[in-house]
Amino acid sequence: MLSETTTRRDFLKTLGLGAFGLTLARSSRAYSSQRRESRQLLVYVGTYTSGNSEGIYLYRLDLSSGALSQVGTTKDVVNPSYLALDARRRYLYAVNEVDEFAGRKSGAISAFAVDQQTGALRFLNQQPSLGGSPCYVSLDKSEKFVLVANYVGGNVSVFPVRSDGSLGEAADMKQDQGSGVNKERQEGPHAHCILPDQSGRHVYACDLGTDRIMIYRFDSQAGKLTPNEQPWVQVTAGAGPRHLTFHPGGKYAYVMNELNSTVTAFAHDSAQGTLKELPSISALPEDFKGQNTGADIHLSPDGKFLYCSNRGHDSIAAFGVDAASSRLSFIAHTPTGGKTPRNFAIDPTGNFLLVANQNSDTIVIFRRDAQTGKLQPTGNVAEVPSPVCLKLIAPFV
Repeated sequence: MLSETTTRRDFLKTLGLGAFGLTLARSSRAYSSQRRESRQLLVYVGTYTSGNSEGIYLYRLDLSSGALSQVGTTKDVVNPSYLALDARRRYLYAVNEVDEFAGRKSGAISAFAVDQQTGALRFLNQQPSLGGSPCYVSLDKSEKFVLVANYVGGNVSVFPVRSDGSLGEAADMKQDQGSGVNKERQEGPHAHCILPDQSGRHVYACDLGTDRIMIYRFDSQAGKLTPNEQPWVQVTAGAGPRHLTFHPGGKYAYVMNELNSTVTAFAHDSAQGTLKELPSISALPEDFKGQNTGADIHLSPDGKFLYCSNRGHDSIAAFGVDAASSRLSFIAHTPTGGKTPRNFAIDPTGNFLLVANQNSDTIVIFRRDAQTGKLQPTGNVAEVPSPVCLKLIAPFV
């Protein structure tokens, strides 16, 4: 079903490495190669395949220059818009963001094995996601289960991970109910993300259609979701919560609201799983009058800065984070160098921020100042059809 455009030999050729150099692990040439590898990251790119995209793309990011170089492509994957990798980099999971799969009203979730030499993907299996247009996938903390948010279905689902990384039939599904004040976008529930907190005892799901963040207790043995004692927290009417991220310390959470382009902070009690709303802040300039929707949100590795993407204003908004109060202070808006920035990613060193500009078919790389949080273009741009999601991992050496 799936094919790789890059064989292992082609992959090594791309890196400028021969088999001979790889076998001589103690030679100076091999040592130099490993040193180069250590200054690189692998970047998996999820896309929409309705246009020119062929599937999931694999790149290498040079941590010295910020340049991206293409390694390969996993073809014949339909709309792999959002991706997730397990911590040991053995398996990759991709949603198939469609509304019909195998003759039923559902999207799908696909599992892949990751080649431990090249990073190439080998298809394992698919399962129906139990709702239309799945748009987010993550793993629980035990990595025994995959969590999926179905946008059109308005629900979230849980799938067991088998010993070989493939997915079993769904262990659970929770259907959201309700609507919001925006009649065009909130006519019903629209689950947009799902992820566990650092403890792994609770799972949180943003529902854009009902203006709620759903809170579940999670049974990591059975893969079951149970409404928490605080089953949800309501945000401002018409805000449209989209993506959520937790501060590294676990005491705070931040939500990017798609429809009113704001960021809402929450105090997070990891023991009880509760969220208490704190002040919100606009992700847009005060004088901006155009159309915009908020998209993605991430914290810097040290937790000192928060970033979010604006589609319409086409910018990354940067904020400083007060460690004691979680309060956000505006720093700057940086143009993304393309149209409709969707997902973005900060590399583990914190030096680079990569933006997927969906409607201009580019990934643009910025250098990040660790002291000020500000972004500067590196001049490096990779052309990728309809990029949506970016996942960065250390290379295999």
